[in-house]
Amino acid sequence: MAEEIKQWEYRVQTVGTFWSGVKADELEQLLNEWGEEDWEVVSTHILENANKINVIAKRLLTCDTTRRRSMPSTFN
Repeated sequence: MAEEIKQWEYRVQTVGTFWSGVKADELEQLLNEWGEEDWEVVSTHILENANKINVIAKRLLTCDTTRRRSMPSTFN
């Protein structure tokens, strides 16, 4: 029996501000919230000269998410 191919959904969020940079406690809170929603951070990207980072995460794509994306007006 062949294994099902996993499909992923991705999330990218910019963290930090030009003036104060990325605060560790705010980043930790964000990561804990994402973890509770089954997001797994796969990469970060420093935005040069901006004191910000992009946090990139993924989680398994569910049937519910696929339905919501194909019929967004039904779920609003």
